[in-house]
Amino acid sequence: MFSFTKKKFLNLELKARHKKCSEILRFIYEKLLLKQYITHLFKEYNELLSWMDIKDFISNDIKEISNQYHFHLKLAKINLKEHNLLPTLTSLDGKREQKDFLDVCIYLDNLRSAYNVGNIIRTTEALRIGTIYFSKNTPFIDNEKVQKTSMASYKFAKCKNSFDIKNLPRPFIGLDTSKKSTPIYDFIFPEKFTLVLGNEEVGISNEMLKELDYIIEIPMLGFKNSINVASAYAIAASKIRKELS
Repeated sequence: MFSFTKKKFLNLELKARHKKCSEILRFIYEKLLLKQYITHLFKEYNELLSWMDIKDFISNDIKEISNQYHFHLKLAKINLKEHNLLPTLTSLDGKREQKDFLDVCIYLDNLRSAYNVGNIIRTTEALRIGTIYFSKNTPFIDNEKVQKTSMASYKFAKCKNSFDIKNLPRPFIGLDTSKKSTPIYDFIFPEKFTLVLGNEEVGISNEMLKELDYIIEIPMLGFKNSINVASAYAIAASKIRKELS
């Protein structure tokens, strides 16, 4: 499937050649993880390298293949936002035993970034944290960017955008920075609650702040006072799953 004549391959621009090399390496990587035969693929790949006067490369080491893959991407001038190689291996998803979702609610209070929302969905599904409730101004799972960033996990996560916030379980726990907040490492999560995540710029809305029973924060030790909401949520989600499992 990656067969080229030498003439056809060398007629490509240098960037295009490295792009082709990255594609075959990606395929090798996936086959290796699936424990499938790859020797013939390395033969094709090394033939392309020889035409570019690059030394042969044969390795079954995942890290070495990943480094070689990114070597080609750099020369192809292709920048990846986040994804390396593993996220493409959807055929490997779902092979482990899947736990039930916790009885926890996550309320997204006017988040703007579809990328943040997608990452939050992905974390929620991966750790089986609970049900996600979307405020009306937050991109929902019908948003293409949300779907793409969630890496298809939106299909398996519990997401709702039609509800009465008064019916969400108490206590309401806000993840934000505040003089009245409790460090997350000192906080014990109850069996049932609603975790509130705020806007990327202004945090939790004033309206929602009035409804909170607790505010928790992740202590910052550096120059910045806070971190990205999706990153902060991942830290909180990990602690929640550990405590409530």
